[in-house]
Amino acid sequence: MDSSISLTQHVHASPEKVWSVISDIAGAEATLSGVESVQMLSDGPYGEGTRWKETRKMMGRSETVEMWVAQSDPPRSTTVKALQGGADYTTRFTLAERNGGTDLTLVFGAEVTQSNRFSRILLALVGKIGMTMTRKALAKDLGEIAAKAESL
Repeated sequence: MDSSISLTQHVHASPEKVWSVISDIAGAEATLSGVESVQMLSDGPYGEGTRWKETRKMMGRSETVEMWVAQSDPPRSTTVKALQGGADYTTRFTLAERNGGTDLTLVFGAEVTQSNRFSRILLALVGKIGMTMTRKALAKDLGEIAAKAESL
């Protein structure tokens, strides 16, 4: 991956409860303050191939991205993918039982797929700022996932 972030949050809830929160895509708008809306594009339970459009507010503007589940191993791990603006985004959640709760690890990566001179210069200029803002947003997401799972 060109750029990646790894964060871990200890959650005072079982892996099953944490899994129920991260796999509830339709309920993400109620759980995650950064999510403005979710439009499901596929039917059925959460699993490989589940697709949706998610609208988030970042840097003062709304952005809608189509996302899908690339891998699912309940309640241990899942990988979500998105392609947007010449980049391939991967988010992997791993759940590990520890001390009566769950260590929830999120690894986010962005890889430029349409590389040209302009995009490389732009990435060099705004990449660090963008990753700092993304890290902050992902840490907030983990905290909100933990709060929801702990309330179940």
